[in-house]
Parts: sequence; C-alpha cells; structure tokens
Amino acid sequence: MQLTLWTYEGPPHVGAMRVATGMKKLHYVLHAPQGDTYADLLFTMIERRDHRPPVTYTTFQARDLGSDTAEIFKHALSDAYERFQPDAMLVGASCTAELIQDDPAGLAKALALPVPVVPLELPSYQRKENWGASETFYHLVRALCGPRALQPGEERPARAEGARPSCNLLGPTALGFRHRDDVTEVTRLLDALGVEVKVVAPLGATPADVARLGEADFNVVLYPELGETAAKWLERAFRQPVVRTVPIGVGATKRFVQEVAEIAGVDPAPLLEREIARLPWYSRSIDSTYLTGKRVFVFGDATHAIAAAEVAADEFGFEVVGLGTYSREQAREVRAAAKRYGVEALISDDYLEVEDRIAELHPELVLGTQMERHIAKRFGVPCAVISAPVHVHDYPARYSPQMGFEGANVLFDTWVHPLMMGLEEHLLGMFREDFEFNDHTPSHLGHKPDQSAPRPDEEPAPANSVADDGPPAAAEAGVATLERPQTDAAAAAPEIAPEIAAEAAPEAPAGAPVWAVEAEKELKKIPFFVRGKARRNTERFATERGLTTITLDTLYDAKAHFGR
Repeated sequence: MQLTLWTYEGPPHVGAMRVATGMKKLHYVLHAPQGDTYADLLFTMIERRDHRPPVTYTTFQARDLGSDTAEIFKHALSDAYERFQPDAMLVGASCTAELIQDDPAGLAKALALPVPVVPLELPSYQRKENWGASETFYHLVRALCGPRALQPGEERPARAEGARPSCNLLGPTALGFRHRDDVTEVTRLLDALGVEVKVVAPLGATPADVARLGEADFNVVLYPELGETAAKWLERAFRQPVVRTVPIGVGATKRFVQEVAEIAGVDPAPLLEREIARLPWYSRSIDSTYLTGKRVFVFGDATHAIAAAEVAADEFGFEVVGLGTYSREQAREVRAAAKRYGVEALISDDYLEVEDRIAELHPELVLGTQMERHIAKRFGVPCAVISAPVHVHDYPARYSPQMGFEGANVLFDTWVHPLMMGLEEHLLGMFREDFEFNDHTPSHLGHKPDQSAPRPDEEPAPANSVADDGPPAAAEAGVATLERPQTDAAAAAPEIAPEIAAEAAPEAPAGAPVWAVEAEKELKKIPFFVRGKARRNTERFATERGLTTITLDTLYDAKAHFGR
C-alpha cells in the first residue's frame, strides 16, 4: 500500500456505488465502519446529483468490534428493505469491513428477502473503482438475466416482422465523465440509423430493465472498463453481437455507424453523407493551421486516452509524444495504441510518475484528468480534461457530450480553447512594455490590470528579487536555469517567499547547457506554440558543438542552422 496525496480511482466499493446510484429501484447495503461514508459527497458535491446514493451503511464503531457485527449487518439489511422496498439489492463490504470477514453474502441469504439479493466480493486491496463497477454490473446482469439465458443449441427468436433492429447501451454509470450526454448523443445517432435502444444500463435502468437485456438484437459497449465483462457474458448467453467501436471523434463515429449498420442490416449512407460535425472544417481552416504539429501528452482512463490520442493525431494534426493510463486492466490496449505513435505507454496510477513524464517530454498541450490539469498548471502548459477523475466544473449543466459528431465539435472547442488563451497571454506578454498594452491582462484571467508589469517610467526590479529570469543566484551569475514553474505560494507572494521560488527551480541536468539571461529573454519573445521546439533545437545545437552556455549569438546561430 502506498500513501498518496491524490488517487485516480477509489476502492472497488465506490465502483459498486456508481452502479447502484445510476440505477433505479436498486439498493446497496454496505458493511462499513463509521467514517467510510465519505463517498456520498462524490455524487452530491462533485457530480451535483439532486439525491443521495441509494446506499445504507452499517456504520459500526470501534466498540462494536467486541460484540457481534454480523447482527448489525442483518439489522441494517432488513431495515433497508422495509424502508426503501427496492426491486433488487446489492450487499458487500468496504475495504475496512472486509478485514473482519462477516460474510455479507451468507448473512443476506439467511434472511431470505423476497427480492433478488446480489452479493459482491470486491477485493479492496488488489482492485480499484472501475473494476468494482464492472464486476458489480456483471454480477447484476448474471443474476437478473441468467434465468432467461438461451440453452445450449437453442437459437435466438427471430425479430418480429416490421420491427426495427434494437440494441442495448452498456457501461454508463453515475459519476462518469459526460456519460449522461454521451448516451443522449449515441441514442440520436442510432435513431437516425433506424435502430431502437431498448435498455441503457446501468445508468437510468431498473432491475426489470436489466433482466430484459437479452431481448435486444445486439449490444453497444460505450465504456469497455465498465461494460465489456457484462457484454461478453451476454454474447455467450444470448448470442448477441457486440459493437466495440467507441464513437469519440469524427473518424471513430463513422466507423461506429458502419459497424452498427452492418450488424443491424441498415443503410449508413444517409447519415454519413450529412455534414453534422464542424470539427473537420475547423481543423482545415486558416485559424487552426498554427495548431498543426503541436506536441501533446495524453493520459486518462483507457477508453478516453486511446480515443483522444487518435483524434489528436488524425483530426487535429498534433504529434502524440506521450500516452498513458491508470487503467491497468486495459494496459494491453493502451500499449498497442502507443506503438502506433512510436511512444512508450505509461501504465501507472502514481501521479508523480505522470508528472515526471510530462516534465521530461515538454508537451505543448496536455489532455488528461483533474490531476494532469494541476500538473500542467504548475508547468505553465495548456491542458484540457478528457477523462475522470474530474472536478465539479467538469459536470456542466449544458449539453456537452464527448461521443458522436456533436461530441467531436465539443472536443475541438475544449482542446483549442486553452491554446487560444495561451496565445492571447503570449501576445499581451510580448507587448507588455508598450504603454498602450502594459495595463492589460488576458481576458480569461479577469479584468484587473497586471500590477506586476513594469511601466516605462519604473525602475527595473533589484537583482536579488524573484523575477521571471530565474532565482537570485542565477541572475547574479548571468545565466538562467531551466526552471520549473513557481509553486503557488511563491507565485502568489514572491516578496515574502523568495526561498520557495528558488527551491521550485531545480538546477539544469548535469552536462546540459545553461541559458544566459539575455538569451532566455529573447526565447520568451518567441510564440509559445513554437517556443518549445526552438528551445530543444537550440539546446541540441549547443550540445553538438560542446557549448556550455547558450548566449544570444547561440540562439541566432541555431535559428539560422535549422532554418536552412
């Protein structure tokens, strides 16, 4: 076990809560000590749901460990059934309660409640949240659909004459990244193809809906981390084909439409011929050409990371310099995707490893989770969120899908926005010494003038102050280190924390050339979207010639060399 500040996934019982909270007429009784009820806040505060999760906790305390905690569980289960009258129930233990081995499955069976009770065995110390959600959904499907499964050799009943082909959408849950809007967008796509959606599960489904999953002609897996295991069982039990193409991006959406059309026996041409997405036009427009070749680092759950890398490379013209996931169960798929871009996949749930990889690669855009947004902010790199875990502002009230043609438009707006804002900030910074511009700040940072910007009539900052050129020691030596961005404390109050700023700027790697102050200043005048490339080329130029310090002349010589 590793002590950490941030975590990409919670324990597996949180995944079970996501399934229970997304469904209706289902209740989850969780054997857990007092203090393990924190997960409610994920739904009410982060996702902004208007009701509590349908979860009853036993909330036993330390003094109860000397008595019979099994009785506490049985009373909680009976009371929950009497109070909520669900159509089905889940029972399980949290990571702490797992240690006392009270056997919630056996205790629930002994009570013989008049509704299906599905026991969950979720090893909290080996598995995590997405796996827990996947296993919970799988066991629910088996328990509720199992009695209707086809027998060996039995054929599927033929579709009624005149009936439209039908499918189920599998995988969306509560606390999912844009799952609600994705379901709406994909349902519209399928309706335009003439395909009926029978059941969406777990999100919005009742136990009765889950029990009739086998009636559809085929299944669509929207999020493999959450729905693939159940889809495989349905494929065996009901002979249902599975559509596995995830429709994120224009290209993937077109492949999705073609795959659905082939299975359903419908004509995809009318839908594919319609100009629905504006992303291709935007990507070809003159305003987007400066984005071509931007170095992008992608990290998130496997579904969104793989899809985002494809869209970035094929539809935006970015260069994917890094790709990774915290979803260890899908590591093979992510490694296969990384080979396409000639990069080594990062499979890790340690945000510090992700931070080190970003620092090493110097990307110009980061596509990641809430954690990567914080990391990118520290490095001063634009970032767009593409995957859970996310914060409250990534659950917008507006319609904002990631899938389908409209989702492609949302991706363009979301990914280009931080780059555009960075360009505005760069231009204002470049002209900050002009009297007409020196009191302006970027529009996305508010309207208060930048009080730190030097006016023409002001004296320059003293040599020992913490300035943009680097820490005091570097300024006195006449060189600037390859510094890491200041910590929030130093950035907010540099006049009282110069030592913090100095510590936040580590020395250049051994043997690497250092930048003279005037050369570093000149480098900052280069637009941000090519500055990284200019820095790397200049450092390579200096290293090849054995130069230990990059001066203004070195910068110009490197520019002339690579410009030939």
